[in-house]
Amino acid sequence: MTEKGKQGEGKTALITGATSGIGREFARVLAQRGYRLILVGRRHGRLEEIKESVSVPVRIITADLSQESQCRQLLHDLDDEQIDLFINDAGFGDCGRFVRTSLDKDVSMIHVNIIAMHILFKGILKKMTARGTHGSGQILNVASAAGLMPGGPFMATYYATKAYVTSLTRAVSVELREMHSHVHVSALCPGPVNTEFNEHADVVFALKGISAQQCVREAMAGLAAHRLIIVPSFTMKIAMAGQRLLPACLTVHLAGMQQKRKMG
Repeated sequence: MTEKGKQGEGKTALITGATSGIGREFARVLAQRGYRLILVGRRHGRLEEIKESVSVPVRIITADLSQESQCRQLLHDLDDEQIDLFINDAGFGDCGRFVRTSLDKDVSMIHVNIIAMHILFKGILKKMTARGTHGSGQILNVASAAGLMPGGPFMATYYATKAYVTSLTRAVSVELREMHSHVHVSALCPGPVNTEFNEHADVVFALKGISAQQCVREAMAGLAAHRLIIVPSFTMKIAMAGQRLLPACLTVHLAGMQQKRKMG
């Protein structure tokens, strides 16, 4: 086994949203590092494909995380598991004028991006902090660069859900430090990533996206450094640093211009 493989030997990683994109790439990389995997997603067939493609033990749990009852059931199903790394990745977006986008899709997005994320974050965090004197483990909440912005016209609901993720992660990180906990939490905030996300969101990226491989590679480096906010790619790091220097109203206007271009 390689040195990278040894890093996760004897450890278990839980990944939601594992059927495609960033979640699927995390599964590939963590398997290479020797982690046993617990994969959660709606599409059982895709989870089976991942299981067959890796050489580590894989447990599959099929769940629709837009349903609160299934989120709670998932925590119950994980009662006897020791989770060392949790990739809280399930989520999706939508693009369009707020008055014209589907209310049902908005509500489903809120259920997945906020409620499911919150339930699983809290549930797995409680398991980790209860372990030993100060607990142990890592949690990566997958947010977005959108979550670092004051707002995003034409993707208003999505931006708001991801702001919730970054805000919650930051606050919990402070609480854990005050507890002298050995559990570390981070938020992954990528810009455009070339995955199935844009198909589900009905968008064409206005900016060139990075690969899921690059996104996960930089995320893993951020986790190793216990970085709180992880922004993959030099370009997005500069963009996020620059937007903090602008008035919020101008930042929102510029974000709206970019999002409007996605509508084709």
